[in-house]
Amino acid sequence: MILSSLLKKFPEVVFGFSTIEGGVSPAPYFLNISTSVGDQEENVKKNREIFFNELGITKDEITFQLQIHSSVIKYSDRPELLESCDALYTDKKNNFLAVSVADCIPVFLYEPEKKVVACIHSGWKGTYEKITTCMIEELKKNFSIDVSKLVAYIGPGISVENYEVGKDLADRFNVKVVNQKNGKFFLDLKKDNFIQLINCGVEEKNIEVSEHCTFNEKHLLHSYRRDGQRSGRMFGIIGMR
Repeated sequence: MILSSLLKKFPEVVFGFSTIEGGVSPAPYFLNISTSVGDQEENVKKNREIFFNELGITKDEITFQLQIHSSVIKYSDRPELLESCDALYTDKKNNFLAVSVADCIPVFLYEPEKKVVACIHSGWKGTYEKITTCMIEELKKNFSIDVSKLVAYIGPGISVENYEVGKDLADRFNVKVVNQKNGKFFLDLKKDNFIQLINCGVEEKNIEVSEHCTFNEKHLLHSYRRDGQRSGRMFGIIGMR
């Protein structure tokens, strides 16, 4: 499991990000937690139990989301399944929010004074539509959070070196997050989300950016861009006790 050194400072916060290690599924799935990638459902169930047990939670305490590569945000007041969204937030204890990842950038937020947590699935579409910015605006509107107190963890995702995109897509983004090399264009989704956090008023000392690259670390992480249709998925989970 991958942890956040910043989020570990808050004993009330439960956080963890799964890897491929420790699962019961055969290669290439290993500790896959998705039921929609060709893995056997019984294996996925066992994999989820392994991961949830490590976090000290159960499946009945989790809010799942059916992600659609959007900037749609939903509030959850109890463990449930929410469809057609890519970001969740809650102020309720024992309601643990899940985000599924296989290259896109996960962002996890915690505001320790108002006791609010959020998780974000930020692919290129969500990043382009500023889903992280939208989430912070939502938290400000609904909970009057102090953004300077907000703690953020940008989790494992594909690195800029491995995320080649077409010129048409690259031209839609700020030049600060586009690398050009030998006539090719590479998009830095982690950096874009970092800039969004800074521009919203999150203090740099309160932002942690994972150096893990899903594409590079085949021994540790699933990657859709690397493995295609037979790629498994990881879960990132955040919540409060």
